[in-house]
Amino acid sequence: MSVDEHKSHKPDQLSCGVITVSDTRDVDTDKSGRLIINQLKGQDYNIESYVIVKDEEVEIELSINEILSQSVDALLINGGTGIAERDVTIEVVNKLINKELPGFGEIFRMLSYTEDIGSAAILSRATAGIIGKTAVFSMPGSSGAVKLAMEKLIIPELPHIIHELNK
Repeated sequence: MSVDEHKSHKPDQLSCGVITVSDTRDVDTDKSGRLIINQLKGQDYNIESYVIVKDEEVEIELSINEILSQSVDALLINGGTGIAERDVTIEVVNKLINKELPGFGEIFRMLSYTEDIGSAAILSRATAGIIGKTAVFSMPGSSGAVKLAMEKLIIPELPHIIHELNK
């Protein structure tokens, strides 16, 4: 089956959760969270949950598990993917995923390098994987990084991923 044939078998409706990991953002200043939500709504996907949590492993894990308990198809996380001491999102996500999608991080860093930030792309630890039957994407918190990940990778491929998970 061709890639186009695979992508033509997509669910009619998707439910999503969004988490912003930040010590400083709130609902009014969370530009990246709003960008994710607007991109998902632009595809007519349902937003089941949206939260902002501090850069604390326990808070991040509790929020992930709470949203997963709602049986969402996809969970999109932004923030906490860098190398600073407080950046712990990836440690939490990697502990929870049972299947990694290494291509997401690899291609995200390649696109970041060529289209956006040059060699600073090596600082990104963006990752994706599967927890149960939920696709999880963890991307940097900058709005430029979120826009890149959403437009070039997540939005084009999410229906196909969910289709594959629901076979």
